[in-house]
Amino acid sequence: MVRVKFAIPKGSLESATYDILSRAMLRLRGYERTYRPVVSDPEIEVKILRPQEIPLLVAAGAYDIGISGIDWVRETSADVVQLLNLEYGYVRLVVAIPKSWRYSSLDEIISDYASSGRVLNISTEYLNTTASYVASTKAYKENYGDAEPKVITPWWSRGDNDRVRIYLSFGATEAKPPEDADIIVDASQTGITLEQNNLKAVETIAESTAYLIANRQAYNDEEKREKILDVLTLLRGVVDSGKKLHIFANVSEENLNELLSSLPALKSPTVSPLSRKGWYAINTVISRDEFLTILPQLRRLAQGLVVHEPNLILPLEEIAQRGKEGS
Repeated sequence: MVRVKFAIPKGSLESATYDILSRAMLRLRGYERTYRPVVSDPEIEVKILRPQEIPLLVAAGAYDIGISGIDWVRETSADVVQLLNLEYGYVRLVVAIPKSWRYSSLDEIISDYASSGRVLNISTEYLNTTASYVASTKAYKENYGDAEPKVITPWWSRGDNDRVRIYLSFGATEAKPPEDADIIVDASQTGITLEQNNLKAVETIAESTAYLIANRQAYNDEEKREKILDVLTLLRGVVDSGKKLHIFANVSEENLNELLSSLPALKSPTVSPLSRKGWYAINTVISRDEFLTILPQLRRLAQGLVVHEPNLILPLEEIAQRGKEGS
């Protein structure tokens, strides 16, 4: 029996990950007490890790699949298959400064510090993302050319521009200014934590959500890919179900064609005759966003409308095609 190793995140993504796995019928037992919970599928072996670690460990083959923020996939440049945007854990990666400062952009900050001969100290967990973004700004290029910002950790440093220093933060990044850093680059969900620490965001570098990722070799292995596609199908089903509504309606024969012409559906509505002559039942799945648009038509033409929120909508044909294509 093939076993797929699945790394799931601890921390800010933890609760939402347990929820989406449960709704995908991949229930975990013991996650409150151990980093190795038991999953309801015996062919899957789960371990809980920090999301920062997961992309590189999946890329290296220590795990076949994983869930992590796409921000950490980018930060680590992990060579993984990005299978699915899970659409939770949304954050913005922002440049934040003390609220008392009057700067409105990173360009203004870099220009002012460069013209006054001051060293700009930046604190962040996202060393690579920050260094790349800072070096790409107009003000940086005008003042420092192609020189790489100095990136500093307790174990190593790189870069030749000592006038802009980017320090590795080990957490609580928002507490660093003004004593330990001039500005920070950090993930922000609502902005409340920044506000509580007398900071404000002046620029958004990137946006991020949780992603299902896979090791390339595992995804190209015929046996493992089948199980990986099972997980992908179930999680995609949860994501898609949140965007759909399942509706049932009764309609008279005289209104049937007019109603069908106005109903969107995944393929085409299922139409079944009722025991009462001249009446039909319509069964279809529509976009949640479309429901209010077609409601007037349903009120006018249909009777006995029932609306359900589906638990899973599984895109079987699409996943089957993806399985044939590989990575």
